[in-house]
Amino acid sequence: MLGKTKRDRQAERREATQAEIIDAAWDMTREVGLAQITLRGVADRVGMRAPSLYTHFDSKNAIYDAMFGQAWTECLAHFESVKAQAPAGAREALRFAAHTFFDFAVKDLARHQLMNLRTIPGFSPSEENYAPAVATLDLARELFFSNGITDPEDLDLYTALIGGLVDAQHANDPGGDRWARLLDRAVDMYADHLDLP
Repeated sequence: MLGKTKRDRQAERREATQAEIIDAAWDMTREVGLAQITLRGVADRVGMRAPSLYTHFDSKNAIYDAMFGQAWTECLAHFESVKAQAPAGAREALRFAAHTFFDFAVKDLARHQLMNLRTIPGFSPSEENYAPAVATLDLARELFFSNGITDPEDLDLYTALIGGLVDAQHANDPGGDRWARLLDRAVDMYADHLDLP
């Protein structure tokens, strides 16, 4: 029996329950909106009493925090999974990154709102759950640096440009491609402004 690790079944059950609570919160968010989820509503969906929910999350903001961390962890994993597919050449690489983020962001409005908009008064993500967002931006920064783009304001402008197209897509053509079709033109304008080849 040497080398065999004893399982912590209680911790596993706790993690599974927390994951179930987060999934229920996402389901409720997609039905009624971020600001309208309630602890009672989430508890009902997982078959527990609201006070029992507090043994897992001490507030609604704690649930939002876990959701935020999960969303950015998924985004980071997605970018890492396609990183090797980024084409050579600055302009092409920027188009690729734009499409990668745009497609991820428009796939789920509720997730995008929590990740990128400040729609919940009083909510700020914890340092732990903000870390995947920082890591995702670091990947973008690496892409920029590898293509000779080193001014932090250039990255800010790029993220604002792509984020604006995402917001316009969600607001004006959900499920469509009206703003998706503008991505390459927008990146080309940006690349022309930076005199990229």
